[in-house]
Amino acid sequence: MGVIKRLMIGFGMARRSVRVLRTHPKLLVFPLIGGLSGLAFLATLFGSLVFTGPFFEVPGPAIFVALFVAYLVETFIASFFTAALVVATRTAFRGDEPSIRAALAAAWQRKLPLLVWSVVAAIVGVILRAIESEDNLVAHLLAAVFAVAWSVMTYFVVPVIVFRDPSITELFKESARTFKDTWGESIGAMGAIDVVTVLLALGGVVLGAITYVATAGLGTVQLVATLSVGGTAVVIGLLVGKALSGIAKTALYVYATEHTAPKHFEDMDFGELGGARSSSTAGTFGGGSGRI
Repeated sequence: MGVIKRLMIGFGMARRSVRVLRTHPKLLVFPLIGGLSGLAFLATLFGSLVFTGPFFEVPGPAIFVALFVAYLVETFIASFFTAALVVATRTAFRGDEPSIRAALAAAWQRKLPLLVWSVVAAIVGVILRAIESEDNLVAHLLAAVFAVAWSVMTYFVVPVIVFRDPSITELFKESARTFKDTWGESIGAMGAIDVVTVLLALGGVVLGAITYVATAGLGTVQLVATLSVGGTAVVIGLLVGKALSGIAKTALYVYATEHTAPKHFEDMDFGELGGARSSSTAGTFGGGSGRI
């Protein structure tokens, strides 16, 4: 399958994810809260570094301990609210109205496996950072290759945690197997939604520029208006992209594990795409209509 075909199926996934988000706009709440929580943690972390800065000036174990803590907390926050988004999206796929409180409660029930995953991800992140800090081109290339492989292998980690009760090894095996079963759709969806997110963010920049021109000569008001309008539009674009990514990922996971089309994706044909699947399995998702 060529790049164009993957992008076509990816934009098909993005359009149908927009349908879900338009029907259930409250799904935006999860990336919003997750983003605010992450920013609050980073603000606290950098604030503390102002007072402990000299302690971290000399490279050593302290730097990597701080990185580990930062990666751990950030990964847990992001994974927790992604898990809540996945739960709420699965509810929407069943035709029910998702509940923010119920989704957060369901994600909290999976806090231990989410924490284990966050610890592993933090360790890997620190190792990659240590390799990248080496003044060695080969080390940088190896780190880049491993980072890509790691992203692929862990793409479905959060849905696996939400819908399964796996051991730590099964967690990664299930995620990698699901990506293998939907590799065409996953790559296409990731690429297309990234494109949509960038376009939305650029739209926010354009709105900011228009506001800047429209308020020329107003001094402080011009700056405040530009940042308010442009910044808000960019943030909304990023939140929409994050929500679309979670919706598409949940749809792909449902497809790969349940062999059925979620609501809003019934008219999509996956018969000729993805990895090695039987024709009977692929055919259950779209009925071979050829539509993208």
